[in-house]
Amino acid sequence: MDFKIAVLAGDGIGPEIIDQAKKVIEAAGKKFNHTFNFTHALVGAIAIDKTGNPLPEETLNLCKASDAVLFGAIGDPKYDNDPSAKVRPEQGLLAMRKELGLYANVRPVSTFASLIDKSPLKKEIVQGVDIMMIRELTGGIYFGKPQGRSEDGNTAYDSCVYSKYEVERVVRLACEYAMKRSKRLTVVDKANVLATSRLWRETAVAIAKDFPEITMDFMFVDNAAMQLIQWPAKFDVIVTENMFGDILSDEASVLTGSLGLLPSASVGLLTSVFEPIHGSYPQAAGKNIANPLGTILSVAMMFDLAFNLKKEAEVIRTAVEKSIEADFVTEDLNKANPKSTSQVGDWIADYVLKS
Repeated sequence: MDFKIAVLAGDGIGPEIIDQAKKVIEAAGKKFNHTFNFTHALVGAIAIDKTGNPLPEETLNLCKASDAVLFGAIGDPKYDNDPSAKVRPEQGLLAMRKELGLYANVRPVSTFASLIDKSPLKKEIVQGVDIMMIRELTGGIYFGKPQGRSEDGNTAYDSCVYSKYEVERVVRLACEYAMKRSKRLTVVDKANVLATSRLWRETAVAIAKDFPEITMDFMFVDNAAMQLIQWPAKFDVIVTENMFGDILSDEASVLTGSLGLLPSASVGLLTSVFEPIHGSYPQAAGKNIANPLGTILSVAMMFDLAFNLKKEAEVIRTAVEKSIEADFVTEDLNKANPKSTSQVGDWIADYVLKS
């Protein structure tokens, strides 16, 4: 089979980790007789530097014409440290979510038995954690209007806006995931304070009638943040709005012991985007030390969700697990005898090819 993949490496360590993901994709293609056609495009700070636009029209059109998008990372200190910058790399990511209809970010959070001691939490707390976090991506305070500052600059304001349709489609997606797992779903909101959260809760209650097998419970976001640390294993599927999901999914990511381990998929109306959850990590750029496993696991999600290549996805996941068991990992996981980014990518690609 032939597949078209838009490759948006982005900034910082993005190009390095994307190179490892491509190695694994090509190894899987060779082993299972698939052809993957890569087309590269600019996004983020590098796109601003070259075109003035964090998401050039050419990049957007490529994404729309592709079967899936493989995304690295965006962000650069020269923009992060300049609060007066009128154009920022992150605007490219937000625009891409809006233009491609990327309405839900799906982040699996699970612990690896061989890395259980790397977690900042006690072994008995994180053992067996297997959470699917689903975050709404195109609504809420990140996109709400009006937004701005007063003329004197002393007051700033943002608006959190949601429509019933936006809530309904992401909650239904979460229910579909719950049906494939343990049929438990936690809806996180702040319905005791926020009108948008009350809409979320009302909509979720109505949708629950269509999924009678699911046990749906509701939790205020502050309580959810606390319980993710105290009893993470009690959660299965979590769905929440944009900003809450941004915060909670990053909080949950530390349970594994390294941000570099976690993949994600942004499910869209036109195509879907697959990327690691970590940022551009500019301090490590060009040093060949970044952890590529989150990106490679994002490839497994791509094979699974976008291409329906279940067997190939499982082989990639197994290869990652075996590399961890063999302690063939980067310095964030093994400071005593670290492997380089490219060495880890080569090892996993070789395992996929020979498995």
